[in-house]
Amino acid sequence: MDNNTVTATATATQKLRIAVIVGSNREGRFGPTVSDWFVPLAEQHGDFEVDVIDLAGLELPVVQPGWRTARTPALNELAARVGAADGFVVITPEYNHSFPGHLKLFIDLHRDEWKAKAVAFVSYGGVGGGLRSVEHLRQVFGELHCAPIRDGVSFHGAWEHFGEGGPAHDAQGAAGAAKTMLDQLAWWSQTLRDGRTSRPYSV
Repeated sequence: MDNNTVTATATATQKLRIAVIVGSNREGRFGPTVSDWFVPLAEQHGDFEVDVIDLAGLELPVVQPGWRTARTPALNELAARVGAADGFVVITPEYNHSFPGHLKLFIDLHRDEWKAKAVAFVSYGGVGGGLRSVEHLRQVFGELHCAPIRDGVSFHGAWEHFGEGGPAHDAQGAAGAAKTMLDQLAWWSQTLRDGRTSRPYSV
């Protein structure tokens, strides 16, 4: 077995690194309730190593630095976490028929780190369940050369669905939707990682 075969085998068996991005930073936000339910499901799935990036814990710049501007150590560390991920799950509410501005700032701070990777969505809100924010995010991530996963998870009237430890209503259905999404995310993330390994994405 030559060195290339060894490397390919190691890559195929290595767990996929997934960054779970908690997109809300509003006071009294509901996002941690949803992420506390979702993250254990992702960890138990078996294919993933999970890195939680909670935007409320980040000090993002009010003025976005230019691409040639030297970044702070904190921003360089954040970019390294995004770049190390094989795929992403964005947990987002819906603000005024779209996703939070703080999430857009976080997305726009990075560019090459997103390319040729898969992204899935967990949304929550009122009657719409956050789905309008997801539709806008699909357009943004498509522009960044990401591959949005078809199936997602949405909680309509989210505040009525959660009790202690997870969804209080239709827990089996919510977990089933999450598994379907994570199965698709695993396939796409693995396929795209294999592709980036054999032929670096330079578009």
